[in-house]
Amino acid sequence: MIQTSLFRLLAFASLALLITQPAFGYIGPGAGFAAAGSVMVLLGTFLLAFGIILIWPLKAAVKLVSRRGKGRAKVKRVVVIGLDGFDPKMAAKYRDSMPNFAALEKEGCHSELGTSIPSISPVAWSTFATGVDASRHNIYDFLTRDPCSYMPVLSSTDTRMVPRNINLGFAKVPFGQRAVYKILQKSQPFWKLLGANHVWSSIVRVPITFPPQKFKNGTLLSGMCVPDLQGTQGSFSFYTTDESKLGAATGGQRFRLARRGNSIASNFKGPPGADGISMKCPFEVEMDEEAEQATITIGNESATVGIGEYTPWMEVPFDGVQGIARLRIQRWDAEHISIYVTPINIDPESPAMPISHPFVYSIYLAKMLGKYATLGLAEDTWALNERVIDEQAFLDQSYLIFEERKKQLWDVLEKTKKGFVTVVFDTTDRVSHMFWRYLEPDHPANADKDTENFKDVIPKLYADADGLIGEVREKLGNDPDTLLMVVSDHGFCSFQRGVNLNAWLRDEGYLVLKDGAETSGDWFEKVDWEKTRAFTLGLTGIFINRKGRERLGQVEKGPEMDALCAEIKGKLEALLDPKSGDPAINEIFLTSEVHDGPYADMAPELLVGYHRGFRHSWDCAVGAVSKEIFTDNTKSWSGDHCVDPRLVPGVFWSNRPIDVEDPTLADIAPTVLDLFGVEAPTYMKGRRLFGAGPRGAQPGAASERDASDRSAAQQPAPTTTES
Repeated sequence: MIQTSLFRLLAFASLALLITQPAFGYIGPGAGFAAAGSVMVLLGTFLLAFGIILIWPLKAAVKLVSRRGKGRAKVKRVVVIGLDGFDPKMAAKYRDSMPNFAALEKEGCHSELGTSIPSISPVAWSTFATGVDASRHNIYDFLTRDPCSYMPVLSSTDTRMVPRNINLGFAKVPFGQRAVYKILQKSQPFWKLLGANHVWSSIVRVPITFPPQKFKNGTLLSGMCVPDLQGTQGSFSFYTTDESKLGAATGGQRFRLARRGNSIASNFKGPPGADGISMKCPFEVEMDEEAEQATITIGNESATVGIGEYTPWMEVPFDGVQGIARLRIQRWDAEHISIYVTPINIDPESPAMPISHPFVYSIYLAKMLGKYATLGLAEDTWALNERVIDEQAFLDQSYLIFEERKKQLWDVLEKTKKGFVTVVFDTTDRVSHMFWRYLEPDHPANADKDTENFKDVIPKLYADADGLIGEVREKLGNDPDTLLMVVSDHGFCSFQRGVNLNAWLRDEGYLVLKDGAETSGDWFEKVDWEKTRAFTLGLTGIFINRKGRERLGQVEKGPEMDALCAEIKGKLEALLDPKSGDPAINEIFLTSEVHDGPYADMAPELLVGYHRGFRHSWDCAVGAVSKEIFTDNTKSWSGDHCVDPRLVPGVFWSNRPIDVEDPTLADIAPTVLDLFGVEAPTYMKGRRLFGAGPRGAQPGAASERDASDRSAAQQPAPTTTES
């Protein structure tokens, strides 16, 4: 089947060479990437694939020789289905509507799955991929700070424009610019080790796989942190004639429409061109009022939809680069017109930057299955937070993406009869985030919103996940040589109250604002770094403003910093919510005590383990300092998991019983390697789950597990209940 896949890739590379236009348009640093020369890249891919086929007999002979002396594989195929955010308590609650999970448990096993510290998706899925903790894979959050400027940077990816020079020996001649894409995740994914040992892997949408790393014997479609065509992590567009709906929008942009009878015309905003000005792509909408249908035209493409319906993915061409988007007519009546446009995704059929390995793989999937979402966070949670779309629009979008992912899963299952397959579904996480409030009548996010129409969405979500597993089991049949695992990266809980720890640090004198200011805007606008000792941004930790690391560091590493961390820890663990009197924080973890890897030194010194119901407030996450410490969370994003990891374990099912009682995410990598007869590196932190018991003593191997177990018996009961 692998050889068949190579021939198909080669065929689609050839086809793409004939139909793909070169992307010569320059996309500036603000967008985060430059459009690649598609024809040249595809030509290289064509030649590479052709070369692979020519040398295949030689490689097969080398493979036979190199496999001698290696461990014997215990299975022919391993399939891991990832259900982001799937919660064990909710699964137990809805178990009567989940017969396929029950059958899987009866056939093999079911358990909670220990998550990462911190319990946030980029950290957890990085642990899944590498088999190590955050201090060894270097991902602690979505965001971290630049220690020189204190400004936010993505934790996982460095994408920038750098000068291109011709070196003449005696001089360097400037020759434009080039884009550099660098993944900041350290260690290495276990499928790279499988590939080096001649085991094929098909990897689809595992988070923190952008930019795609090259590896032997496999394909990969990148997941979380793939940008949109503007270079952001997702910027929607909202067009309206209603002046009251205009203004600033978090997570997107709003545009004024001018009505012309039964039609409107406007432009999509694209990435910057060579002149630094955002490129534009015109579109038109013509309404047939009698049929209540709108015809949308972009370039040479048209689609007709009713009000409240999404278009198919439509191509959005700019000068030399192309994206795709879906449009939805929100309102069209005598009074007003409103149109929602998804973030403009990178077109998988004509990718402006690498989003898969090999480069042609995304094109192959698009040709075989149709265009699909490529944005890392594809479900537009901010459009719903901002009430640009409603719950039905968000659900429709989420399930369209769910169906796309299923098609991709069926394709890799068909093509990979031998080797490793993993596909991650995000819908379970995104819907839980946005509909959790329906489970709790007293949730602050319910104010002025519907509380009845979508109260069954999360129960249905779990039933739909069960249906997916039923389809997977049916396609796998009774193959005794295929091992199936279903995992989630973490569980879920309520998010009712936001905590601005920067405001608390200000009140306690650890963070100081300039000129006696009481509050500060985003990204530490008014912070006096020469007087500040601690600060936070993102969702998981508190940084010490440390000498020798931060540009204006104030605290000496050693006894001074240790004493400060202990002091902050003690005070925060006693912090009470004035509204309820409940403690907000279950435990503050000292990074130096729970992690001992080489990248802990750049991490937050304190990791915040909130109680259920609490989380960093929205303004705290972006480095703002508010007047109040505690605020109600009134956004539709009403559920979360950035709490004490012991409170939100993930799930684990398998069609075979395991030999440990407390599996964790870190166990998956060494387990899969062992199943294929590949020895796991000694730096991996996990254990083999099937048949082998512990992998042997390693210094610090149990540090994260110990942190999760430490004083568990003394932990107070969760202060926020869930329906």
